[in-house]
Amino acid sequence: MQSGQVKRVETTPFEGQKPGTSGLRKKVKVFTQPHYLQNFVQSTFNALPADKVKGARIVVSGDGRYYSKEAIQIIIKMAAGNGVRSVWVGQNGLLSTPAVSAVIRERVGADGSKASGAFILTASHNPGGPNEDFGIKYNMENGGPAPESITDKIYENTTKIKEYLTVELPDVDIAKVGVTTFSVDGGTFDVDVFDSASDYVKLMKSIFDFESIRKLLSSPKFTFCYDALHGVAGAYAKRIFVEELGAKESSLLNCVPKEDFGGGHPDPNLTYAKELVARMGCGKSTTQDEPPEFGAAADGDADRNMILGKRFFVTPSDSVAIIAANAVEAIPYFSAGLKGVARSMPTSAALDVVAKHLNLKFFEVPTGWKFFGNLMDAGLCSVCGEESFGTGSDHIREKDGIWAVLAWLSILAYKNKENLGGEKLVSVEDIVRQHWATFGRHYYTRYDYENVDAGAAKELMASLVKLQSSLSEVNQIVKGIRSDVSGVVNADEFEYKDPVDGSISKHQGIRYLFEDGSRLVFRLSGTGSEGATIRLYIEQYEKDPSKIGRESQEALGPLVEVALKLSKMQEFTGRSAPTVIT
Repeated sequence: MQSGQVKRVETTPFEGQKPGTSGLRKKVKVFTQPHYLQNFVQSTFNALPADKVKGARIVVSGDGRYYSKEAIQIIIKMAAGNGVRSVWVGQNGLLSTPAVSAVIRERVGADGSKASGAFILTASHNPGGPNEDFGIKYNMENGGPAPESITDKIYENTTKIKEYLTVELPDVDIAKVGVTTFSVDGGTFDVDVFDSASDYVKLMKSIFDFESIRKLLSSPKFTFCYDALHGVAGAYAKRIFVEELGAKESSLLNCVPKEDFGGGHPDPNLTYAKELVARMGCGKSTTQDEPPEFGAAADGDADRNMILGKRFFVTPSDSVAIIAANAVEAIPYFSAGLKGVARSMPTSAALDVVAKHLNLKFFEVPTGWKFFGNLMDAGLCSVCGEESFGTGSDHIREKDGIWAVLAWLSILAYKNKENLGGEKLVSVEDIVRQHWATFGRHYYTRYDYENVDAGAAKELMASLVKLQSSLSEVNQIVKGIRSDVSGVVNADEFEYKDPVDGSISKHQGIRYLFEDGSRLVFRLSGTGSEGATIRLYIEQYEKDPSKIGRESQEALGPLVEVALKLSKMQEFTGRSAPTVIT
């Protein structure tokens, strides 16, 4: 057994190590500065209760992006230095963010104990590589992201850190499953490298009826395509879709995890998942082949998802509403009923209509998965989602991309259970159009203006807030732009009081609410690593069955024009078009 002693290393603070709702994200060149990662990790250990560190077990893994392997070895040695007893690492350092949450909540060590938290190494849907992004966040023992009380402490600690603790140990071979034990200052410290997929697969099999999905996938009429965009979802795709559910291996696209995501942008939307979008017949350039019946994509750390039917895109807002509407019938885990549902504020109100119809508790929360986690821990929420391609349930405390795909496959299997021998299967498009016929349609689009000058972005937002002081002035401007758009009846900055812990979150997005149920929402997003991203959300509700089949951009045209002129988007940002339209 090799041994080492705890060593104190002097350091000085770095500016700007403030973790957001998704942890700390910066360019790789920032993280690779001497002591930069170490400062953040030590500041995190110092922010946690002592019993969650000393003698505890933690998980360290991530989406496999560039610099992850080096970071894992640094954190292992620092964990030893801070008195952690055991570290669990997914094989090759790979664990999806939802799988980390599952491992914290479900996995039991040989001594009967569980993990008290996890360092997750990911920058989510941002690109990877030597000149791209790296990220780190800490999740707590409920499997969810650290609350603000902890992230505030972490940041405070980073501003005054003077030293960090580590142990000089040889690197652990994280490619090989097994336990490596060291002696550290007379005590034992072990690193347990385990199969990345087993715990997560076991959890999925306890939630869904794999046999009914297998029957669907075995039907010659049903074809399927899953694109991991070279992210960590690839570590689960073959195991679940091919080995467990019998899909053909040729139905998997880009399912080998790569440090640079194959040079692509691992963001599952119509802009970046080009290959899948073309294969599904949803893009401008489509293949000559008949598209599959069902397609889905994941982001870098596999917590996001995009759902596509044949030549048909399902908006994330519709997706969560449709899952909630069908969950009790189609998914065994929910057979006793839903406790409640929730969505992030910018997400369309499609879920609200389902909740009202089914008489369910409903919550509208700020953007950030921790708000859903609070509701779930209190037993108030079963299914939740956000427009940024995140969908999930109370089985873990993170959004879960593969869970969402299995939920859709379960709904398709349920709708087709008497029909697998019939002439035509009930399709993704059929399910969505039937949903619109029942609940109405929320036409919805999101415009992202990425890497905008931060000063200009703040000025634009301040101008929109100032405008809200006079609704009559707002309506005068709106009618001057488009007389066919309904009047604004309310305008505010969204504020949320958490029903569980009473905490108040202010300045969560600027809203303009129209008489006919339409909405404009403007938000500054902090998920990029440089500049600011302005997100503009445009939504129109349509109950008239004769008007629910229009093209989305056509139906939203008048509201888009109002949004761009009201906000003076081009004037403030210099941009004549968004970076991404979803």
